[in-house]
Amino acid sequence: MRIVSGKYGSRKLESVPGQGTRPTADKVKGAIFSSLGNHFDGGRFLDCYSGTGNMALEALSRGMDEVVCVDTSTKAIQTIKKNVAMLQVGAQCQIIRGNIFAVLDRLTKPFDLIYIDPPYAKQKNVMLIEQLCHHQLVKDTSIIVVESDEKDTFPEQIVDFVIWKTKTYRNTKITYYRKEN
Repeated sequence: MRIVSGKYGSRKLESVPGQGTRPTADKVKGAIFSSLGNHFDGGRFLDCYSGTGNMALEALSRGMDEVVCVDTSTKAIQTIKKNVAMLQVGAQCQIIRGNIFAVLDRLTKPFDLIYIDPPYAKQKNVMLIEQLCHHQLVKDTSIIVVESDEKDTFPEQIVDFVIWKTKTYRNTKITYYRKEN
């Protein structure tokens, strides 16, 4: 696993020990960021089930100003901290150990890009998007990206967000939501 592009392109990242974490494959990660415009001019990124910090650190590498990584696993948090230290981006990263639903009250500013990739069997993606909206953590221009199993289906609209596009990569489905114009 590595940073695909940007300032830290080709830098290798640590993996979480064991089989409990399923990092987004580099090929899928690259395709997601390419479809979002590839590089960013600032902004805030929320990684709801961060695992290794892979997606958040890719967002920083491509130009996001700051990222928030949330995960429940102590091993994942330790791995994120190692990866952040290796890239020397601690000032741009907030790392929170806890369930994403339990920490929403602690997040005070809205995000430009939100990445949701829970353990597939435990997903509550619709409820999470509803709560992100309820806590005013989205902007009119925010994009929400959901990674899931290829067989999963989601509503066309959740609160004010509608499916913008979907892409499937083998057994992984990426669903993009943005606010309806």
